Amino acid sequence: MTATALTPLSRGLPTVTDSLDAYLTRISQLPLLSAEAEQALARRWRDERELDAARQLVLGNLRFVAHIARGYRGYGLPQADLIQEGNIGLMKAVKRFDPDVGVRLVSFAVHWIKAEIHEYILRNWRIVKVATTKAQRKLFFHLRSAKQRLGWFNQEEAETVAQELGVPTETVWEMEARLSGQDIALDPLADPDEDPAHRAPLQFLAAPNADPADLLEHEDWSRQTHDDLQAALNGLDPRSRDVLYRRWAQEPKATLHELAESHGVSAERIRQIEANALRKLRAALAA
Repeated sequence: MTATALTPLSRGLPTVTDSLDAYLTRISQLPLLSAEAEQALARRWRDERELDAARQLVLGNLRFVAHIARGYRGYGLPQADLIQEGNIGLMKAVKRFDPDVGVRLVSFAVHWIKAEIHEYILRNWRIVKVATTKAQRKLFFHLRSAKQRLGWFNQEEAETVAQELGVPTETVWEMEARLSGQDIALDPLADPDEDPAHRAPLQFLAAPNADPADLLEHEDWSRQTHDDLQAALNGLDPRSRDVLYRRWAQEPKATLHELAESHGVSAERIRQIEANALRKLRAALAA
């Protein structure tokens, strides 16, 4: 569900803008919903699509989202952004909530709130993605709580975490290395007080044309490939060369039927000529 689809529902709701403290104070003053009031509002939203009922359901649970978001403070991302992402998850949960299931909205919404926060963290925690596979994503959110001491895991601890989370031990080692690394700017701003001997990572990247040996090797390879291709083409009969040129080098490319009419044969015969010529070229270049 996109943010656009949630726009009507989000109108009039408190937003985290300049002051996080002011927002938290405001939502703490919003009344909590009783089970009966929640059921009535949920039915009005489900049966009549009454937006005011949906807004009241969201308002009554905003403080719960803030409570969940506080659990993700250790990732170094703005608390306001985490809360806003959690609010999106809450609105998605409200849209899907069925009052006849017999659970409170807050219990149903936990999954949606955490899912939105998790996606936000994975998108923004590092410029380079730290969790790309399903196993890595699972480990990312459990690794810190699973560590029993500061520092690197030993073999026994890594195997224990892998078994508890259902991931390979190699994934534990890899994720711990990623989480322990620090992001470094590729080309940081110059600091006049900085040691002149310091160099940014960008200055250690070699230019693509910096090594004369590589340039010479590339030129030799290109020249040799060109000579081999020309020799292979010269070994073909004139009709095969014409078919290949008009099918692969000419713009616009000639169709099989156009070549068939030009050479006075069937389109199927042109296809066979083309296939045989390409096979001979590949064999000559591979020799």
